[in-house]
Amino acid sequence: MPRNILVIVSSHGELGGEPNGTYAPELTHALHVLEREGITYDLASPRGGPIPLYGVDADAVTREMLAHPEFATRLRETKRLAEVDADRYDGVFFPGGYGLLFDVVENADSLRITAAMARQGRPIAAVCHGTAELSAVLLECGQLLVACKHLSGVTREEEVAMKTLDKIPFLLEERMVEAGAVYRKKAKWQVLVGTDGALITGQNPGSATGVGEALAAAVRG
Repeated sequence: MPRNILVIVSSHGELGGEPNGTYAPELTHALHVLEREGITYDLASPRGGPIPLYGVDADAVTREMLAHPEFATRLRETKRLAEVDADRYDGVFFPGGYGLLFDVVENADSLRITAAMARQGRPIAAVCHGTAELSAVLLECGQLLVACKHLSGVTREEEVAMKTLDKIPFLLEERMVEAGAVYRKKAKWQVLVGTDGALITGQNPGSATGVGEALAAAVRG
């Protein structure tokens, strides 16, 4: 039976006055794995339609995917989150990029979709800043999704290296600890991918392929 993943991306295209949005390699490297494994996916964003990307020339995989006409059309025609039926999908994936911190983290439809995935025991995957969305998901029992869960995401040291501490609305590492998560990390830019139940998280851009592989394995059972 074909498996289908919902990929939630940002409509917000600015950070500190500079172009931003979804970090392209975190999207392309994970989706490259899904395509290789024959898993389909839909892209959705808060506004729907075209989405802002950065890092579009980061590597060969990213350049090749962005040059493909079908993928380019998907990026121009993302679904509106408000119109997404979570029951149509076997899992959800949040690539990173700074845009998500501003328009996805507390988006009511994103939270609705993620809570539905958790309720059904379906895989919930995120990489780098994408993990931030998980921090606000409230389960039916009244507990936060990430409470007591082992997970990772972009670290304070990586934010310092990127010189973004004065531009972001919150520090992911601190937000996760405050939400009761067991936050795991390696030295900056080291690959780290982990699972805890249905949650799959990766620390940074280099972890995107591993997150895609873990997500593919999870939806295939």
